[in-house]
Amino acid sequence: MEHEEHLKLLQATAESNQEAFAQLYEATSAQMYAVSLKMLKRKEWAEEAVQEAYVKIWHNASEYQTGKGTVLTWMVSIVRYRALDMLRYHKVRGESELFEGDGDSLFNPDGLAEQVPEKLAECIDELDSEQRQAIHLAYFNGLSHGEVGLHLQSPLGTIKSWIRRGLQSLQRCLSI
Repeated sequence: MEHEEHLKLLQATAESNQEAFAQLYEATSAQMYAVSLKMLKRKEWAEEAVQEAYVKIWHNASEYQTGKGTVLTWMVSIVRYRALDMLRYHKVRGESELFEGDGDSLFNPDGLAEQVPEKLAECIDELDSEQRQAIHLAYFNGLSHGEVGLHLQSPLGTIKSWIRRGLQSLQRCLSI
């Protein structure tokens, strides 16, 4: 039911309906912010990424395609890409404290339920631990495959296989 409601609001947003956009924001902003904050680790950066994502959603609502996932998945991908851009920008500028520390805090499966819809969380729980951790580091923490390999002390090819197979498993699980 949630997807259908989001779809109606997004379609109305595509027609420049500000009230529908406000309702869509109200229904999804907490999840969008959780993903952004998890990746960026700084409140002000997370807020900026979410704001920019919603501006993009407003301007590109008509580009959503139902066959490529739920509205929320599409929206989360927008905020995720914006957060990744911000991480790269700050990393290039030498603000690398986001990547310092022991690294254990990067993978926190307990916080996963706050970031993703319930069905996705259930599907993620069914993955092998290596696949789950690699996907979490890449998609929720914004690490590149190479950085995931360094963190997990595994070869790049292995990391790519874990992520690819894990995403295939998630797709099958979510299709049921």
